[in-house]
Amino acid sequence: MVINLSAAYSLMSTWVSELRHTEIQTDRMRFRKNLERIGEVMAYEISKTLAWEEKEIPTPLGISVCKVMKEQPVLATILRAGLPFHQGVLNFFDKADNAFVSAYRKHHRDGSFEISIEYVSCPDLENRVLIISDPMLATGASLVKTLQFLKAVGQPKEIHIVSAIACTVGIEYVRREDPEVKIWCGAIDDELTAKGYIVPGLGDAGDLSFGSKTQS
Repeated sequence: MVINLSAAYSLMSTWVSELRHTEIQTDRMRFRKNLERIGEVMAYEISKTLAWEEKEIPTPLGISVCKVMKEQPVLATILRAGLPFHQGVLNFFDKADNAFVSAYRKHHRDGSFEISIEYVSCPDLENRVLIISDPMLATGASLVKTLQFLKAVGQPKEIHIVSAIACTVGIEYVRREDPEVKIWCGAIDDELTAKGYIVPGLGDAGDLSFGSKTQS
């Protein structure tokens, strides 16, 4: 299942447009805040699909029967670009366990690259709901490799992927790896460059959030 949250007119469309805008992008704090806002909205939308139960809650004047979540999800993100996005999801699932994966593109002199994972910190995932945040789902290679590593830790019963901007090529690749995964997108673009960057996209989310880096 793929959900495009910009398909309807909403604040999501405004935040995505600001992420893309070359002049607004120069304000790193605003860029990070917009990623955080999108993460919050996606967390809220995902919460509607999770398991809930009724509990009696004591109040100063009596007992209230309230709907509460049965269990907290595990929130995972791909470093470093995913951190502001992850924070938005964490703001709403504030009791969740967290996982961090250092998946990145290791570039070669000929212009090609491979996905390298050098660090994974993760709780038990067996039979749990897993939400992975990655602001840019481009080729899907880093997400697929991340999924493979995380599934080796434990098999989640449900997987949600949240991306601010995704490319159709990457979406299709991830769904071939796991047809049951649910992908939540702020926007979907159709084109990739030869180097695997989304067009029109927004550029490098990690650099725009935290500054430029030297290539590995």
